[in-house]
Amino acid sequence: MLLKVTLLALVGLALSHPYDTYPVNYHAKPMPYKFGYGVHDEYSGQHFNRREHSDGKTVEGTYNVALPDGTKQTVNYRADPYSGFQADVSYSPNPLRSLNVPT
Repeated sequence: MLLKVTLLALVGLALSHPYDTYPVNYHAKPMPYKFGYGVHDEYSGQHFNRREHSDGKTVEGTYNVALPDGTKQTVNYRADPYSGFQADVSYSPNPLRSLNVPT
């Protein structure tokens, strides 16, 4: 009986002691990166792409989306800690809309 009590006391002591004694650093430094992707699927009509890069402080990128009416939306953006997120959105007209076809 004494052996069981001693064993339980040792297990309790071992479990109560913090096992992670190393300091934890939650302030990771920003790292540069670069990525991009694109989709061009004629069957479903999905056409879009995106490119983005960062030097660790500033993020810059662009993406394009083909809207349902055939117009292409392009967004160029930049984000940094000083200016925040800034986007320049433009649209290229649908070639079929620009035709002056009588209805």
